[in-house]
This record gives sequence, structure tokens and C-alpha cells, in this order.
Amino acid sequence: MNDNFNIETLPITEQIKTNYEDIIHLLGEDKLREGLLKTPERASKAMKFLTEGYEKDPKQILQGAMFEENYNEMVIVKEIELYSLCEHHLLPFFGKAHVAYVPDGRIVGLSKIPRVVDVFARRLQVQERLTEQVLDCINDTLKPKGVAVVIEASHMCMMMRGVQKQNSTTTTSGFRGVFKDTDTRNEFLTLIKSNLS
Repeated sequence: MNDNFNIETLPITEQIKTNYEDIIHLLGEDKLREGLLKTPERASKAMKFLTEGYEKDPKQILQGAMFEENYNEMVIVKEIELYSLCEHHLLPFFGKAHVAYVPDGRIVGLSKIPRVVDVFARRLQVQERLTEQVLDCINDTLKPKGVAVVIEASHMCMMMRGVQKQNSTTTTSGFRGVFKDTDTRNEFLTLIKSNLS
């Protein structure tokens, strides 16, 4: 290799690929083995995709689809699939998010709420912060009467290593505005558990 070679001059995906080559070698594998030849490149592209949330602005996503409307009852988007990476071990956690808000003169296109969840999930995360970020983004941008977020997830860092508990799930929640009221919060919690179809 050229003595003047500087990895930082390479595109990001190439830098990540080079680092994956080193990791494979340090683990005791032959990075030139046929099955591993393209693994660093694939892993680099996968990591860029799984962390693409750093390149997106969730507030802009909401602002691009906000509409004046006098509807003032609860709006719920539930069972939003989410996939993220635990920042402590770089292992996946995955599950569902349930998001509700009570409009105060403005509504948002329904597809934008799952997009906001995805933006924050596609970063190195902890579930607690992810819950708060979704909550605060919707609250600060849409300025509704209230917002509620519940996330239920399974963490591979608990399932594959450490305590190795296969059936454990983690639930986090956050509430703003009218959802601080017990009756409103309980209505939301009842609705996300129910199957109305």
C-alpha cells in the first residue's frame, strides 16, 4: 500500500469497507476467502443504510405535509415497524411504535409519522432516547394539544449475548400535553391494544 495512503480521503462507504476488512482479519478469518471477499462491501452498504437517519431532517418531513384542519380528536398510527441499532453493541433492536396526537388546528399526512420514526430509528440508538426524539419532534413541529408514543422492542444485545433472554421485550413511553391526563392516556393505551377490524 502507498505510504501516503490516507483512509480519510476515501468515500465514507470505502472507509467503512476498509475497517470491516480489518475487523474480519482481527477476528481470525481470511478476508480473501471466497465467501468473505465481498462481505466488507456489503456490510459497509448495510451500515450506511441502517444509519441513514443522520442525513435526514424529521422536522422537514412533517413540515412538508401539514394541513389546516379543525379536527380535534385523537389520531393514532399504531404498530409502526421499526428497526434500529443499539449504540452500546451495534446489535439490532426491533419492534413496534404506537404514536398518537390530538391536533390543534393542524394535521399531518399519516405516512409522515412512520417516516419520522424511521429517521430516528436509523441512527445509533437507545430505545429511551428514540421514544423521546419521536415525541419531541412531533410536539415541537406540529404543536398539537398532545402527543403520545409507546415503543415495544426486542433487543438482540439481550437475546444473543449477556443475559441471553429470548422472550424479553422492552416497553418505553412518553406523553405530552393532554396525554398527561389519565383518561386521555388510558384511552390511547386501550386503543393501541385493541383490534377494531
